[in-house]
Amino acid sequence: MKVVTLMRLRDQEERLKETFPNIEFTFYKHPDVADEKVLEKADVLVSYHTEVNETFLDKCKNIKLIAWFATGVNQLPLEYIRDRNIKLTNARGVHAIQIAEFIFAYILNDIKVFKQSYESQKRKEFNHKLNPESINDKTILFIGTGKIPQRTAEVAKAFNMKVIGINTTGHEAPGFDEVYSIEERRQVYKKADFVVNVLPETEDTIHLLKTEDFKQMKDSTHFINVGRGSVVSEAVLIEALENKEIRYASLDVFEEEPLSSTSQLYDLDNVFITAHITGNDKNNIKRSTDILVKNLNLINNEDVEGLFNEVKSKAGY
Repeated sequence: MKVVTLMRLRDQEERLKETFPNIEFTFYKHPDVADEKVLEKADVLVSYHTEVNETFLDKCKNIKLIAWFATGVNQLPLEYIRDRNIKLTNARGVHAIQIAEFIFAYILNDIKVFKQSYESQKRKEFNHKLNPESINDKTILFIGTGKIPQRTAEVAKAFNMKVIGINTTGHEAPGFDEVYSIEERRQVYKKADFVVNVLPETEDTIHLLKTEDFKQMKDSTHFINVGRGSVVSEAVLIEALENKEIRYASLDVFEEEPLSSTSQLYDLDNVFITAHITGNDKNNIKRSTDILVKNLNLINNEDVEGLFNEVKSKAGY
């Protein structure tokens, strides 16, 4: 078996070679420098690059598995992959620890008035009249109930918060007090103090959140987006913030990335912006390689039906 990675995996390269002495590994820094003769014979392709499109995959005549070292697969040619019967796995769950930490960093940054304290600090004022709130007994609602919100729900429980989930059918999920279907979401928003989008990008989620969604939230709501920016158009989000339909937003993802320097979001006082960094962590490569190791063991045992984190290419997640 031949495995080609289109990224350097640092110390994980030796781990893979030692664990699978019968597998031939080739490591490239980037898809642009990959040898076409090597690609032609590859059985497994490891990447997370936008360059992996139909034209690139046409060079991989023997490919059986794409091990995607990211969670979102929306940039991949999913229909093409399905038509060629190529298996696809992703890094679902790898980012749950750090994104859960970021979600609560956003919440505490807001509710503990750190911005106001820092502004007082810069003015050399000792402002002891600030009155922070508590998240004890507050309610957090997740649009999506996968690995990231499940991990974040564990943290929320430690803060004595109530946890509500929204998913496709309203099916139960670990760590959630209540779960509702996506069709019911507008009837549930009023229960929440914090609304967190963690949905992937699919045909069904693009511009899912519309003006009416924000109108149905409490005007004190803090909206957090760590899923995909395409879930709401920038214009709709700006309107909701300007009209105070929601109180505040913490945004890591955007409809168009990188976020243009001319975006009105930069000018709003009730927005906190990070540059799509919530999933970044020095342990991501190891955690993604953990999944790859499990799947290579299965493939070695000719079990391609039980792959970990296999993506349903038709659904897009």
